[in-house]
Amino acid sequence: MKSLSSVLALAVAAGVATPAFAQDATPTPATVKTWLSQAEKDYFDQTIRTNRTEWVYQTNITYDTAELTSAGNAALTKLQVDQAKQAAILAKVPGLAPDVARKLLVIRTQITTPAPTTPGAAEEFAALQARVQGIYGKGHGTLNGEPVNGSDIEEAMGTTRDPAKLKEMWVSWHDTVGTPMKADYVRMVDIANAGARELGFADTGALWRSNYDMDPDAFAALTEKIWGEVQPLYRQLHCYVRTKLNEKYGDAVQPRTGPIRADLLGNMWAQEWGNIYDIVAPAGAGDLGYDVTDLLAAKGYDPLKMVKAGEGFYSSLGLAQLPETFWQRSQFVKPRDREVVCHASAWDVDNKDDLRIKMCIKVNGDDFGVIHHELGHNYYQRAYNVQDPLYLNGANDGFHEAIGDFVALSITPEYLVQIGLLDRAKVPGPEKDTGLLLRQAMDKVAFLPFGLLIDRWRWNVFNGTIKPAQYETAWNDMRLKYQGIVPPAPRSADAFDPGAKYHIPAVVPYTRYFLARVLQFQFFEAACKQAGWKGPLHRCSFYGNKAVGQKLNAMLTMGASKPWPDALEAFTGSREMSGASMVRYFAPLSRWLEQQNRGKGCGW
Repeated sequence: MKSLSSVLALAVAAGVATPAFAQDATPTPATVKTWLSQAEKDYFDQTIRTNRTEWVYQTNITYDTAELTSAGNAALTKLQVDQAKQAAILAKVPGLAPDVARKLLVIRTQITTPAPTTPGAAEEFAALQARVQGIYGKGHGTLNGEPVNGSDIEEAMGTTRDPAKLKEMWVSWHDTVGTPMKADYVRMVDIANAGARELGFADTGALWRSNYDMDPDAFAALTEKIWGEVQPLYRQLHCYVRTKLNEKYGDAVQPRTGPIRADLLGNMWAQEWGNIYDIVAPAGAGDLGYDVTDLLAAKGYDPLKMVKAGEGFYSSLGLAQLPETFWQRSQFVKPRDREVVCHASAWDVDNKDDLRIKMCIKVNGDDFGVIHHELGHNYYQRAYNVQDPLYLNGANDGFHEAIGDFVALSITPEYLVQIGLLDRAKVPGPEKDTGLLLRQAMDKVAFLPFGLLIDRWRWNVFNGTIKPAQYETAWNDMRLKYQGIVPPAPRSADAFDPGAKYHIPAVVPYTRYFLARVLQFQFFEAACKQAGWKGPLHRCSFYGNKAVGQKLNAMLTMGASKPWPDALEAFTGSREMSGASMVRYFAPLSRWLEQQNRGKGCGW
């Protein structure tokens, strides 16, 4: 299936639908199995058609290609809703085989916003979502009183150091983007909940949490447990960063104690803090003795050679090389003659071996890492192509991103030496580790509470714990509780700051990103142990270790055919998702942070 870097867009040609049971027929386990076989075939066949139209659109944006992909995506809703409603009925048939019951659940939970059968509900929801996404897409803030669009304001938030300008951008973005969509969002919640109840779930949040091979409440408890494991590390990072911001801006802007002002962290949502590394970096940390971008240029790398290097990582683990069609059909650089979507993504167009990546590669260190990440999706896609159509996916929605992320973690100095990019004499010494780890933590650790609270807030909205009148207050309370941040200015009760984050109006579940941040370190530590690595975990390289590749491929091949604990155990030996590996990875940084924070009032 196509791009695992974004929400799956699977569709069916107009007029094609899986036949429903006759009204007077009593389904049996045998007839349910027959229906399911046809449903999977329809799903599989039409996925391929839509993948092709979506690829054409994203690599050649025109009015006509947009119309073609829009029609396919609209048809998706009808196919998926029809199949899901039938699956909700058939799931109640006694005596179903475990595999049949599992597939019926997959059909019911792959829809994130089901519309009820009430006449006009689907059309109303589509219109509401189009409107709120339009508000977001056309949204702008202001800088120096002048309008600034979304991508430009994101960039400016990362580079501006004037607190007055940061406050202006933050407040104007949230006011002009979030606030206008609140009423529509309230109605979207009502419609989605009605649809979820028709599929047999208590509410939309329960539907989302039912996609994790465990009771929805048990899954919520698991994510809270993982957060408890990594929270001490986050609090130490928060304490250190707050001190540095206080030193730069003074008490009037950022007090020495309490929460951090959200707009000072280099990101509109304070979700990743790497853009302000210059403010927090320890002395001398920026000079590592090498720069990957410079190394690539010195060795004559071009975009194709960068991709070949990425393939070489996986080949060194014993995984088969990419098919020739990958090199013929992928988009590696931005074409000069047409508009394309440059956002990096990985594709399996025919659900078998038509693997591709879509990028606009630049010869730099960032894109070198992205290539390794995206190819991780491709190797996962090919590994599970032996599974039934409904199992052509990751073990859970955090796995796919985590595979690419843990491979990208492997771009260590040792790996660069192994592939001939870096001279061993120039490998940075241990004195550089603090800077290396702090820079990583500013994104990977800082993200964790944000990755958790987005859906925590929505789950409570969906179940009615948070009423519409409380949307804004509850959002800010949760941001304070988990992230330890506050808005740069008072927020009115009718504001809707959640809507200023893309995934809210787009209705994209977000817990997957929290899981991926945690799982990547579990995968990385497991691979390093299997490779017999003896040094610090953050310097590990398992490049060339075919035993690691064999175990990795065993997990990848499972796809979604088994509960995720089975897949996790196949590679790591553990059935528990845990933040412990992440904590061990950052242990040297944690010790350093504790020393820096000694005598300070950490917490908020």
